[in-house]
Amino acid sequence: MNIKQETDYAIRAVLILAKWGMENKLDAKTISEKGNVPLRFLLKLLGKLSQANIIKSYRGVNGGYELSREARDITLKDVVEAIEGPIAINRCIYDKEACNANKIGYCAIHKAMCNIQNTLIRELEKVNFEDLKNEPW
Repeated sequence: MNIKQETDYAIRAVLILAKWGMENKLDAKTISEKGNVPLRFLLKLLGKLSQANIIKSYRGVNGGYELSREARDITLKDVVEAIEGPIAINRCIYDKEACNANKIGYCAIHKAMCNIQNTLIRELEKVNFEDLKNEPW
């Protein structure tokens, strides 16, 4: 599994907003500069994060972006899935009919991949932005 640059940028954006604090809006340009994320690309990501209810966006002169919930309630899994969709390291895990070996849902590889995927999801769920914001970055 390879986390895309897009997801890395989204994690940076959420971390910046977490460090800024709840109910404190930041404009996209400031987030872009603080996170070293291209502005046009960031705007696309902020839309996805807003749709996933991770951030809120406000229009107008006093507009900007802020977290939609407490930083402790937002995990790395939330952000990864907001950008990349559901985590599935092998397509046979979410679609048993997609097995190229025609095992239809169970084989040693399927079992191993399920275990790895479950471990990955658990680890991503353990890391929240409250913890991250208190670390140096």
